[in-house]
Amino acid sequence: MMRALILALLLAFSAMPVLAQTAAEIVAANAAQIEKPSRQTIGPVIEQLAASGDPQAATILEAWGDKRLGLRKADGVFFLIEKTGDGWALTALDGTAAGTAAKADVTELKPNAGVRGLIATALVQFTLSDPDRAKREAALGSIAKDPKAEALAPLAASIGAEDDPVLKAQKERLLGLLAIRFGADTATRVAAIEGFGRDLGLDLRAALNPLVATTRIAFANDLPEGANLARELRAGRELTEEEAYDLLVAGGLAPARLTVADARKALVANLKDGAVGGVALAALDSQAERDRAYNALEAAGTVPPAATDAEVTEAVARHRFAETYAEPDPAVTAAAEAALAKIGTKVGAMQGADLLLDALSLASIYFLAAIGLAITFGVMRVINMAHGEFIMMGAYTGYVVQQWITNYTLSIIVALPLAFAVTFAAGVAMERLVIRHLYKRPLETLLATFGISIAMQQLAKNIFGTQARPLTAPGWLDGALVFNDVVSISYIRIAIFVMAMLFLTFFLWLMKRTRLGLEVRAVTQNPSMAASMGIDPDRINMLTFGIGSGIAGIAGVAIGLFAKVTSELGSDYIVQSFMTVVVGGVGNIWGTLAGAVLIGTLQKGIEWFNPSNTLAAQTYMILFIILFIQFRPRGIIALKGRAAGD
Repeated sequence: MMRALILALLLAFSAMPVLAQTAAEIVAANAAQIEKPSRQTIGPVIEQLAASGDPQAATILEAWGDKRLGLRKADGVFFLIEKTGDGWALTALDGTAAGTAAKADVTELKPNAGVRGLIATALVQFTLSDPDRAKREAALGSIAKDPKAEALAPLAASIGAEDDPVLKAQKERLLGLLAIRFGADTATRVAAIEGFGRDLGLDLRAALNPLVATTRIAFANDLPEGANLARELRAGRELTEEEAYDLLVAGGLAPARLTVADARKALVANLKDGAVGGVALAALDSQAERDRAYNALEAAGTVPPAATDAEVTEAVARHRFAETYAEPDPAVTAAAEAALAKIGTKVGAMQGADLLLDALSLASIYFLAAIGLAITFGVMRVINMAHGEFIMMGAYTGYVVQQWITNYTLSIIVALPLAFAVTFAAGVAMERLVIRHLYKRPLETLLATFGISIAMQQLAKNIFGTQARPLTAPGWLDGALVFNDVVSISYIRIAIFVMAMLFLTFFLWLMKRTRLGLEVRAVTQNPSMAASMGIDPDRINMLTFGIGSGIAGIAGVAIGLFAKVTSELGSDYIVQSFMTVVVGGVGNIWGTLAGAVLIGTLQKGIEWFNPSNTLAAQTYMILFIILFIQFRPRGIIALKGRAAGD
């Protein structure tokens, strides 16, 4: 469709007659304006030069803009000038050499910035076929920024010779956009609109929206000639009486409304012999009599015309009101409406897909933050309120590594295992020193870990300060994967999603394919029976807590790449981590994954309804989860067997 449109435009422009005047003749005919130009008056002359079809026009315009156009004082003839040792080398406007001249014999034309801007705009069409790719690309950008009908012909003519496939595609697209606005006839404009199909480009929507923009008008009987009706409006339904009368006043169909203050002022000013306009002062206690007095003054020419309430109602009843398109061609507006409807449907679907991507991205963050907690809470039944601080510790580990290793990619590669080692060691120390003495005493465990979390936050403030520290992502994680103008996702979020899936795979391998995993599952299901089989539950608890803490440290490195690294970093994720584990099902990795997806999707869905208040979204989410737990207290995927009864 677009190819056919381009061919039609090329044929149309090739059939246009060549202008009779050469560029040199145009310059000579407008000598006075060119010699002393102003932005307000020189525009038509520049446009005439650009549209002349003379190959020399571009050379003349470029020389003029570069201050290389001169006027010989002796005969008032224009030349292209180049500085020599003691004067000027002259070139006639037709391109032939014209000798030299002394510096004093030629006036160098120096257009101001405004005129040079107009010249630069006119030159764009000539640079569309310039051998320099950068100039062609700049010309396209200039046309897109300031589209004009004059650019259609040179743009269409330049497409056939364009050898760069990227620029050719840009030219074809820009030609279609220009044809929508400036096409020579209805068929061309409609074909241009239909040629884009269900394209979602913002530039296309920017070209279509002005075509369906409407204005409200008032008229007496028939719709004004040339008006393109969008819909008729009825006073009292689509319009209030006040809005309808304002349209009458704006259209010059009725005088301005008489306000109470203006009426009172006019009546007081014209009070004579105890009466106003033939109405006695004593009778002016009713609105009808005050209106009658004002009408009498108006008829006598004493006061300016103004409408009373009764006249407003009468005038509105006598007239009709409508919304009309700014675009006068009905076929074009119909095509634009149909195209925008198709785009709207697809944009809605794409917005849903974008929301789903955001939800999955958030779910992967919550899963990564919660997977360590799922191990400790699921196996040991320990409520670790300091889990968020292990995330914070991992983020700070990444920051410290980047102080020593300036290569961001290498620093992240080093930081991930180092964060695991640091937080694993901290977790083991915490379990040995505190947690193992508080097993089966959940309240004391909660209070102890809460105190440890506060202490770790304060320690981080003492070491790193209260300001956010940078954890910089490698350059290859900058930007986003863009599918179209609606759907995109940042590369950092993609990396976190991949990391979450890797940890899911690692956890499944650890639990299903290793001796440690077998022992962890045994202790989870029945610690006493596992101990009787030679498994040391105390050792398993220590390793489990260390591994869960280590995974939290790795999550901290990942989260620190896009979040602020402060001592409160972990506090932002501890609540969501617990909700993820509890909602998904304690002790089940698939439940943790399901809980992360549910919470991420729910939070993004609520934010979509109320994007300006993310705090409200979290509040509604917590309320929903409270209700969810009432109906499914064991979570989405509950443990089965003996472990379910613990």
